[in-house]
Amino acid sequence: MKPLKPDSGDGNSITALLQQLSEGNREVEAALIPQIYPELRQLAARYMRHERRNHTLQPTALVHEAYERLVQQPQIPWQNRAHFYASASQLMRHILVDHARTRQAAKRGGIQHQVTLDEALLPEAGQSADILAVHEALERLARFDARQSRIVEMHFFGGLTFEEMASVLGVSDRTVKRDWSMARAWLKGELTSKQL
Repeated sequence: MKPLKPDSGDGNSITALLQQLSEGNREVEAALIPQIYPELRQLAARYMRHERRNHTLQPTALVHEAYERLVQQPQIPWQNRAHFYASASQLMRHILVDHARTRQAAKRGGIQHQVTLDEALLPEAGQSADILAVHEALERLARFDARQSRIVEMHFFGGLTFEEMASVLGVSDRTVKRDWSMARAWLKGELTSKQL
């Protein structure tokens, strides 16, 4: 997975602009949006690749909804750009889960949204699990290890590198890699048992 582009470190860096935004300065959005939009769009496209082909949400709509929700949350002390993208990743997943639940409720138990997971999470290539099953599995994982759940979300859905996740979580790269390995094995068993 491709790491995030490096931050410039000056007053117009993403981190500096995010910090100004968290302090209530909405005027920085004009400089911030062009810098974050391409990576948010890639993140949304990564999520949408796991959705059904005729999904009513498009990556652009997902980006806009996630961005609006992120900036409407007052006083978030953004640590850095990886923290922002990790939060965006989590929010996009929740938007898609909410959308799936709404659609499923409207159909009263109709067809669930299918999401194809990589071979690392499923025993056989080509198997799929619905977005709600993945979400519920991550929620169960979070009950006994919240960090492992966040690592799966940030790495698999958000595309963050081990180093970026370590920075966001305040742990070592080695800890992130160990947690990723354990979480991946747990999810593989959890999702496989739900498909039987």
